[in-house]
Amino acid sequence: MVPYVATTEDITVTVRPVYLDGQSDVLNKRFVFGYFVRIQNEGTAEVQLLRRHWHIQDSKGRVQEVEGEGVVGKTPVISPGESHEYNSFCIIETFEGAMEGTYLMEREYGSRFKVNIPRFDLRAAAN
Repeated sequence: MVPYVATTEDITVTVRPVYLDGQSDVLNKRFVFGYFVRIQNEGTAEVQLLRRHWHIQDSKGRVQEVEGEGVVGKTPVISPGESHEYNSFCIIETFEGAMEGTYLMEREYGSRFKVNIPRFDLRAAAN
């Protein structure tokens, strides 16, 4: 799994995508991709992940937007020097695509900022 990395305001996001062949169905144009995310707080203040906003694009240019509270049902608090890890998945209708997005974070003293999720490639059978 190739890592994709982006750092915004001392928060480093690393994503490792993987094609899930066993859950995909080529004949029905259902390509399932998992992705493993690590959010590392390299700053000096505690942060909380409040929201996520994803852009999921297939190779035909179709874009799905996914926005909502937290990640996989959680709004984790990440202390300085600590990290939060989770995994999820997406489904597209083509062999290839890409994802990118942002997390809305809040510092312990109340200011909010967006953290970039690096653009990463989705490629069937690319494991």
